[in-house]
Amino acid sequence: MTEKLKLDIPVLLPDVADETDQCVSRLIAMLKGRPGVEAAHVIAAAKDEPAKLCVHYAPDQLSLVRIRDMVEAAGASITGRYGHASWSVRGIRHQRRARTIGDRLSAITGILEASASAAGMVHVEYDKEQTSEVAILTALASMGVEPVGAGEHEGHGHSAGDDGHAGHRHGDEGHDHDHGGIFGSRTELIFALACGTLLGIGFAIEKLVAGAPAWLPLACFIAAYGCGGFFTLREAIDNLKLRKFEIDTLMLVAASGAAALGAWAEGALLLFLFSLGHALEHYAMGRAKGAIEALAQLAPRTALVRRADGRSEDIQVEQLALGDVVIIKPDERIAADGFVVKGNSAINQAPVTGESIPVDKKPVDDPVAARAVPDRIDAASRVFAGTINGSGLIEIEVTRLSSESTLAKVIKMVSEAETQKSPTQRFTDRFEKVFVPAVLALAFLLLFAWVVVDEPFRDSFYRAMAVLVAASPCALAIATPSAVLSGVARAARGGVLVKGGAPLELLGSLDAIAFDKTGTLTKGEPRIQQIIVAPGVDRQELMAIAVAVESLSDHPLAQAIARDGRVHVGDTPIPKAESLKSLTGRGVSAAVGGDEVLIGKPGMFGADGIPSLSPAMVDAVEQLREGGQTSMVVQREGRDLGAIGLLDTPRETAKNALRQLRDIGIKRMIMISGDHQRAAEAIAREVGIDEAWGDLMPEDKVEAIKKLRAEAKVAMVGDGVNDAPAMATATVGVAMGAAGSDVALETADVALMADDLSHLPFAVDLSRKTRSIIRQNVFVSLGVVALLVPATIFGLGIGPAVALHEGSTLLVVFNALRLLAYRDLV
Repeated sequence: MTEKLKLDIPVLLPDVADETDQCVSRLIAMLKGRPGVEAAHVIAAAKDEPAKLCVHYAPDQLSLVRIRDMVEAAGASITGRYGHASWSVRGIRHQRRARTIGDRLSAITGILEASASAAGMVHVEYDKEQTSEVAILTALASMGVEPVGAGEHEGHGHSAGDDGHAGHRHGDEGHDHDHGGIFGSRTELIFALACGTLLGIGFAIEKLVAGAPAWLPLACFIAAYGCGGFFTLREAIDNLKLRKFEIDTLMLVAASGAAALGAWAEGALLLFLFSLGHALEHYAMGRAKGAIEALAQLAPRTALVRRADGRSEDIQVEQLALGDVVIIKPDERIAADGFVVKGNSAINQAPVTGESIPVDKKPVDDPVAARAVPDRIDAASRVFAGTINGSGLIEIEVTRLSSESTLAKVIKMVSEAETQKSPTQRFTDRFEKVFVPAVLALAFLLLFAWVVVDEPFRDSFYRAMAVLVAASPCALAIATPSAVLSGVARAARGGVLVKGGAPLELLGSLDAIAFDKTGTLTKGEPRIQQIIVAPGVDRQELMAIAVAVESLSDHPLAQAIARDGRVHVGDTPIPKAESLKSLTGRGVSAAVGGDEVLIGKPGMFGADGIPSLSPAMVDAVEQLREGGQTSMVVQREGRDLGAIGLLDTPRETAKNALRQLRDIGIKRMIMISGDHQRAAEAIAREVGIDEAWGDLMPEDKVEAIKKLRAEAKVAMVGDGVNDAPAMATATVGVAMGAAGSDVALETADVALMADDLSHLPFAVDLSRKTRSIIRQNVFVSLGVVALLVPATIFGLGIGPAVALHEGSTLLVVFNALRLLAYRDLV
């Protein structure tokens, strides 16, 4: 016999909201090896519930108390041992530098995983028994990289840092002044221009000044080498320490070879063009990074707070506390997430949600209830940091600290997205690992061309150096990261959060999209349409009992009955209901006056010991289904009381959004729903979807997505809460209405910040444009290499080769920047 124990993962591993976190995998691995433990697995998070760890164990070998202690001890061990940290940093000038830093960190003992991005983000996962955050920061400092605002800490993740702060560190993300050297952020450009200037002076002296000493132009060329090769040499040294021969190394070898041949001018030209290309690439990538940093500028620095004694005080937004009342004047930016307690206004939410039309806001009906459950505040009263007030004076109560606001989370996730590699980037990384050694081997063979071809060794050596330059895949290294950075930044500006290069590419490759019905294609606000009572039952009695029970549940159908049902109660008193139990995907049970009351879908009755429906009630349900209504049956102590028919209303934007998706090439769209088939088909016809799959339990939705994924690449679009398992199964999970919803932000690959389906065609089309630009960049990168290698073998010089080489690098970067100017579908 096997017993099961279910425990909340956030209790075992504090602050872990994502069941796919690597620490969860470690916990499972630790438990599976214990005697008496037969299996351990994760049960995905359900609505309003955390993910659970389910442990199957043999009770004859382990007691319940023992297995619980064992699991909790394993969780505590992992929490205490493994740390996660992310920093916004300065000192990463380009993608190749980012990759080098990631590789150098990964080589440090105790660091399990490390990645860095040209956007200025570093993420590490480490074993605290072997290293520490202080040691990692010291290692970063030795590489010339330091966190922005290192003294300011914001908690994140599930590992306490060595100084007592949590692992995630953000400083002033909006002010990443990448100094890069003695002249600030322009140091690399100034060194490159100095190299060019010295090269020009030396060349002019050599060719134009008769009688000038020979050492003078040579001194200029050597000085040009120093300026042009400074940053390249530093990068090459880092790579050589890792036993890697990369682009910077190849360039130095070629420049050194030119010097050995006495071709100092050509070597200096190579370094000038290469360093100038690097500097311009850094500038261009800074433009894309600036688009992300601009998000951080949306929130104001100060807030006007109304104190309890009635006076007003200006304070820093970091000093805002939960429950503070902030006065928002007309046309001001809102300082924090919260809800309106006084005044009416229209809020421009475009900076966070991408909505083009201001949204009317009004005070909450019950501030106490709103304060108790801030996640359930009506959208008409909820406001977000960074949005812009209209013409009305309003007061809001703060529900999130500045570090936990929706805007802050979006900024953090967009920045961290740059460390997540796309499929194309992974391919180019693998390609480079093979290609660079192959280039070195080819260059080595060409050194001996003089043995076969009748030419001096000097010419063979020069040709080999030229091939090194021509074959260096600079453009390939930056082709994908530049496009991903620009695409993610543009998506964020349009109210769409894309978590990395992989979802950005995959979203544009979709053939099919599956939509959850309730809250996605419909408003998620069903209304009572029809009530059918059983023979001998009073209509008001039926509704009073239904309202009593459903008032305890937060399911949309339950809320609709509790809200609309009061109109049908009349003078009948509403009894007290208690002991609510949820029967997942089917209905609920509760006690009313000592009797068990069941309310749920017709399919719930007649199974698992629940009495079957009477013939009259079966006919009533069929009548409701004929009208496309969702029916909820009420039964008390096995006696049918009646059936309630509800109907959801489609979103106004759904039909147009689906049409746009078809226009941009989505071939198949399916609606999946827990409602009965006829109700699902009725909504599908109204919004313009050909396929509707109804009568699906949550686990059935997962199987449906698995079936679709076997046939094509499919996205699952839902609300990010009860659709999380299906979203995780799809090629890409898309959550709607993610603004203010932690669960939606954390579970989805792509989050539409607004509760508006019209942003989905924008996201898909932007992804397709991004994929197209990535393909163009890769084609240009490899095409230039394919052109230059044979050209240099047959005599093209180092100067023209490096000019074309650096030109292609700048071309792919500026091509990627076109995404920042992408215009939404009309």
